[in-house]
Amino acid sequence: MSLHSKEAVGVRYTGWAALGRDPQEDTVEYNCPYCGERGMKSARRTHDQYHFTDGFLQDLQGEMAACRSCRHSLRIAPVVMLHDQDEKRRFEGVFSTELVSSN
Repeated sequence: MSLHSKEAVGVRYTGWAALGRDPQEDTVEYNCPYCGERGMKSARRTHDQYHFTDGFLQDLQGEMAACRSCRHSLRIAPVVMLHDQDEKRRFEGVFSTELVSSN
């Protein structure tokens, strides 16, 4: 993999945040910064290797992946672990690209 790959934020859902997923799967989801395609890969690290920073449980070392759509290499860092629906909503609010207007 290239040293000049772009970075993407990875999300790893556990517990209540992963209710719609097979319990045997432990994946990291991300959006490719090159083509915008949504991707996923198997999680490489165990849950105890994550650290609490900035209000989220994160793996700052990250992982390397290759987009299956455009074949570019990318670095997934940080990998954020979300355990319940409230954390999932808060994460989506912090990292959403669209501004929400209030009434």
